[in-house]
Amino acid sequence: MSNNEVIFILNGLVETCERGERGFRSAAESVRNSEFRRLFNIFAQQRTQFISELQAEIHRLGGEAGKTGRPEASSAPSPIPFSFSRPSSPEARDEAAIIAECRREQEAAVNDYQEALKADLPLDVQYVVKRQYMDIKDAYDRIRILQRAA
Repeated sequence: MSNNEVIFILNGLVETCERGERGFRSAAESVRNSEFRRLFNIFAQQRTQFISELQAEIHRLGGEAGKTGRPEASSAPSPIPFSFSRPSSPEARDEAAIIAECRREQEAAVNDYQEALKADLPLDVQYVVKRQYMDIKDAYDRIRILQRAA
């Protein structure tokens, strides 16, 4: 796998983490429950850290973070488009709806990371992606538990 293909995949994961970070920040601002707010803020902060790690790998490989132009003849997966936005109607702002939207976003993130891990990434890059995947999967599982409790 070429460096350009690896960089493309990593930039897709940066986008995934940016969506998650924005979504968790929005969720934290929208919930009344202080424990949910704390958890969403932790997840947002975690995504910020993931973005930094991924961008460091991109730079180490000689790429530019934020450049998601598809390399020619690439078999790299395309990032899953997902729009996490604050609900506009008052009834949609309840915590159950916010948690459900977080769960959908995390499910998309889990899928993005699974697709990235199917690629033939260099071992050092694979290590970073797999570690982040485990944390994202853990966040997804925790949100599913919150959703059942809400």
